[in-house]
Amino acid sequence: MQSVTLGFAMCGSFCTFDAVLRQLALLKEEFSEIIPIMSTVSYETDSRFGTALSFRERLEAICGHEILHTIPQVEPIGPKKLLDALVIAPCTGNTLSRLACGAADTPVTLACKAHLRNESPVILAVSTNDGLAGNAESIGRLLNRRHFYFVPFRQDAPQKKPRSVVADFSLLGETVRLALEGKQLQPILM
Repeated sequence: MQSVTLGFAMCGSFCTFDAVLRQLALLKEEFSEIIPIMSTVSYETDSRFGTALSFRERLEAICGHEILHTIPQVEPIGPKKLLDALVIAPCTGNTLSRLACGAADTPVTLACKAHLRNESPVILAVSTNDGLAGNAESIGRLLNRRHFYFVPFRQDAPQKKPRSVVADFSLLGETVRLALEGKQLQPILM
């Protein structure tokens, strides 16, 4: 196992939680220290995909740590240099927009801002119905910023949702490994 501490932040794209948690379990086999972080929405919201409690329990069981889910809990990430890399999976359109504009008003975006002060990688696994419309600008802006790396993504349902994109979560581990070397996995757009 690598002696790397990953932060693993989840935002509210509930339909992807099962796939994301399966990949997180695989990451845990490689990276012994993973600190879980959840947005307020993902921490509190029950959805047709499962209860908030069931997802929190699964996340904590995989990571072996209590979930950070408030602004005061994530603020020390930067000053104390708690992470070597931060994964945001799933990364929603709202979070993309906040990051592209430099906003740090949620536990996930503040964790990102705090982490970036240490010039360390942030890995984004997008999941948004608006990725080829309103969120395209945010994706473009973040592609041009240092220390942001994208898990390769594609349209997930082009006939029903022509502007929707989702990361290929099976590429999460490979993306993290390369990001730790300062490299972007290619191709980004599948």
